[in-house]
Amino acid sequence: MSAAIVLSGPSGTGKSTLLKKLFAEFPTNFGFSVSSTTRNPREGEQDGKDYNFVTVDDFKKMIDQDKFIEWAQFSGNYYGTTVDSVKQVMDSGKTCILDIDMQGVKSVKGKPELKAKFLFIAPPSVDHLRQRLEGRGTETEESLSKRLAAATAELEYAETGAHDQIIVNDDLEKAYDELKKFIFEN
Repeated sequence: MSAAIVLSGPSGTGKSTLLKKLFAEFPTNFGFSVSSTTRNPREGEQDGKDYNFVTVDDFKKMIDQDKFIEWAQFSGNYYGTTVDSVKQVMDSGKTCILDIDMQGVKSVKGKPELKAKFLFIAPPSVDHLRQRLEGRGTETEESLSKRLAAATAELEYAETGAHDQIIVNDDLEKAYDELKKFIFEN
């Protein structure tokens, strides 16, 4: 497999928005590995496009069958990237982009055959992130607290130098320019 781009950062930092801009501008260069999850679809999400929505039992079988490059349990749900989903993108001749959490980054770092480059998207501050997440209207107080605790841990991990670059998304266009520079110039 050729190199993969690993994009990570707390929920609500704008990773999806940045990726949508990238895919719109360069529709034939990149492929997005579709993650599997046991959580319910959000409004507008499509099975097989946004996520592969699976049952907990099916997900556990996939773990037992070693089908995942990485997987994690977060907020009571399982998330994972299958070997097949990455291979599909690579086999199509595109650069695979993985949008994964901190546990996933640690797992992919253990897979040197992916020749991955690691990029972290950070919020301007944890308070700013709280406002973004509250603005979605999809979080309960409990899930918000869990996401903010996870975000703090991810920010601390990013500060260890685990990523090739950290982009603070305080201005979408500036962050997007930095994303393109990271992908095309490194």
